[in-house]
Amino acid sequence: MAQSDSGIGNVTPNAELVQMAMSYSRSYMLCAAARLGIADALGDEVRSVDHLAETCQADVDALYRLLRALASIGITEETTPKHFRLTPFGRPLRRDVAQSAWPAVVFWADLLADNWSLLTDCIRTGKPASQVRDPNVPSRWSQDPEADSIFRAVMGTAPAEDYAPIARAWDFSRANVVADLGGGGGALILAVLGLHPYLRGMLVDLEASVEAAKARFADEEVSSRCKLLAADLTQSVPAGADVYMLKHVLHGRRDAEAITILKNCRAVIPANGSLLVIEFILPPLISQADPHLEGHLMSDLNMLAVTGGRERSEHEWRTLLEAAGFRLAGVFPVGNDVGILEAKPAQA
Repeated sequence: MAQSDSGIGNVTPNAELVQMAMSYSRSYMLCAAARLGIADALGDEVRSVDHLAETCQADVDALYRLLRALASIGITEETTPKHFRLTPFGRPLRRDVAQSAWPAVVFWADLLADNWSLLTDCIRTGKPASQVRDPNVPSRWSQDPEADSIFRAVMGTAPAEDYAPIARAWDFSRANVVADLGGGGGALILAVLGLHPYLRGMLVDLEASVEAAKARFADEEVSSRCKLLAADLTQSVPAGADVYMLKHVLHGRRDAEAITILKNCRAVIPANGSLLVIEFILPPLISQADPHLEGHLMSDLNMLAVTGGRERSEHEWRTLLEAAGFRLAGVFPVGNDVGILEAKPAQA
């Protein structure tokens, strides 16, 4: 029998399985560090545990134990007994730095992890956590007044250049106006407009997301070529584009709601227009362990637990599109199992 490298608990058989079961430990450590504001309290200085406990409003001994654990994974460094500083690796946990990881850590390790704690019941019922939760137990999301702003900070706020592979994978030379539906912070439409200076664009999302994106667009050269429009895609889609994009929007929806959004796109798209659905495309069969696909299948379960949506195979995407009056015209690989599914309006 082998002992788990974690050192927690007794000697046990099947150590690798047990290590998988304990993999939440780092997640919760990071979440605690983010929620307590440890990285901001450290800043660029060496701080005593006493100082940090006062700043973070934490128990001195308990905080010391967390700081030691964080040092063991490279987030902090104990310079002298009970004095710590933040490492370069841990610096993105600060809320005041560019490309801060704080929103993403809280989003995944706290707000969404709360839904994952109910995964067993989600699997039993086929329903998301919101529908199986004890009504007397509020969700972490409902308890956090920053939840919506954290979500917007995580979605679509990456640098536009990160989306350049998508902008290059499909021939936009045929387009005049491209609409990014549910585009969040606008990274994708900025990438498309940046690579194609003759194009005009539309960023379409809920009002709060559009408002949050305005500051970013004010600093972008392409902003004069892009309209920012507020809309609920389940109600209507703005007309005026000949190419519509939906990136990682439909995977968060059940089939019926996804078809509603697609039908709203069908209602406004020109006869010669294109709808680009940019999503993970699952293989039809997974017959062996595949670390490459693990993240996408975890995303599938995440959609089940959080929204009721799902990741889909090419056949499932084709079926969904056809139900909304489209035909699948082609699939353009982008990388890491992300693909652009080009749909055209089906002839009546």
